[in-house]
Amino acid sequence: MGHWWVRNIVEPGKLPLLLALGSFVLTFVVTRVITRLIRAGKGPFGNVKAGGLHIHHVVPGVVLTVVGGFGAVASDRHGAGGAVAAVLFGIGAGLVLDEFALILHLDDVYWSEEGRKSVEVVVLTAALVGLLLAGFSPFGVNDLSPEELQDRGGALTTIGMNFLFALIALSKGKARIAVFGAVVPLVALVGAVRLARPGSPWARRFYDRRPRARAKAALRAYHHDRRWAKPRRALHDLIGGKPDPRPVRLPDRR
Repeated sequence: MGHWWVRNIVEPGKLPLLLALGSFVLTFVVTRVITRLIRAGKGPFGNVKAGGLHIHHVVPGVVLTVVGGFGAVASDRHGAGGAVAAVLFGIGAGLVLDEFALILHLDDVYWSEEGRKSVEVVVLTAALVGLLLAGFSPFGVNDLSPEELQDRGGALTTIGMNFLFALIALSKGKARIAVFGAVVPLVALVGAVRLARPGSPWARRFYDRRPRARAKAALRAYHHDRRWAKPRRALHDLIGGKPDPRPVRLPDRR
């Protein structure tokens, strides 16, 4: 175990990345537990206020992210300074992305349906960092052989093709596949060859005069969303807590 740790984590300089990922996930979990206790009115915790102003935890998160980020750039990956900076960066990133939806909407949507975006971004970020830690590199650079790396033309072509697949998948409204495809080779190819989601830039550009393709894309998106809506909602509720019910608006009878 010790030999594996040194060979795969310490020697390649991946210890800061592992520490950042661990502190990121732990911070998100602890933050969600505390916020759920505050929401339920249990425990000794409460919202942080200064002069009547609610201080969201994204504020200290930004500070820690900036300090940890600059500290990591200025530190040696194999030294103690790099490890401390990585932990600070991971904690800050966890606090910031836990309120990603608030930043996106510029509104306190933490316990609303829109707030689920924070959970999605955190899970996606943790998964991508985990892939990088496992040895995957963006656009499949790590899969190139020494001969291909010496051939600049072949290397640039491989990287360019992977990037193109990811870009096409993104334009087809398949953001998750595009992001994972940028790290894991050929994953984006699946999104690139399949039908685009309705309303995506690709669908607006190429399906406008193809009613059959437009109808087929809409039907496939409907079945996909219907199949995965409940499992995705259950996972989000488990990780981030159930959102507040939307207020019922009564019709104006005046």
